[in-house]
Amino acid sequence: MDDLQTPYAVKLPAFEGPLDLLLHLIKQHEINIYDIPISLITGQYLEYLSLMTSLNLAVAGEFLVMAATLIHIKSRTLLPPSETNDEEDEEDPRADLVMRLLEYQRFKEAAQGFESRENEWREVFYRPAPHGTDGPTDEINLVDMSLFDLLEALRGVMERAPTRQGLEIVVDELSVQDQMSLILDRLEREESITFTALFDDDTTRLAMIVTFLALLELIRLKRVRILQAELFGAIRVWKSTNLQPS
Repeated sequence: MDDLQTPYAVKLPAFEGPLDLLLHLIKQHEINIYDIPISLITGQYLEYLSLMTSLNLAVAGEFLVMAATLIHIKSRTLLPPSETNDEEDEEDPRADLVMRLLEYQRFKEAAQGFESRENEWREVFYRPAPHGTDGPTDEINLVDMSLFDLLEALRGVMERAPTRQGLEIVVDELSVQDQMSLILDRLEREESITFTALFDDDTTRLAMIVTFLALLELIRLKRVRILQAELFGAIRVWKSTNLQPS
């Protein structure tokens, strides 16, 4: 099937590269950025790369370079201290990575600050939705919810899905385009759908992958938005037109 033969390239506002993934892992595990447990982060990073590859998402070369960098840093931390420099402390092998992360984080926060100001100016001319229209409150849009958040949610769905033996699905019957249409059809009938509900009818890992790719494509085309009412709350999918004020 063409949809799954060609790696799917993802380009979302909050998803730029490997540093985003590292910051996501640091935030997820509540890690002190100045004291990164390199073994844990390297293992988690490689797990995400494996998941992205299994989903046939295009993994840019910079992700592989960062993987090699993490493995190199990990190997250096496992080496015994040098006995030739007794008077001078050796540089922490994580130092360069920490500096890169801090610099990147500053740029991201500055960019988000500009975006926040832009949104404030938009509110000056904002017209509320018609009376009786229920919309999401305390939105956390895709700027705050990265691709990695969605991957984490998908992994949870796959882990909870019952294992079915002997069930075969003809690949030609699965289509990202068809799944996109099904998602949009549901959003015509329902104001929003929980992320997990998208996979209720999926009976195999392949079907889940197709549904997930369909969701990513709808996000890329700005046909749907992913919102969360509260931190660690249920992730919901909304049709973009349902969120625009009339």
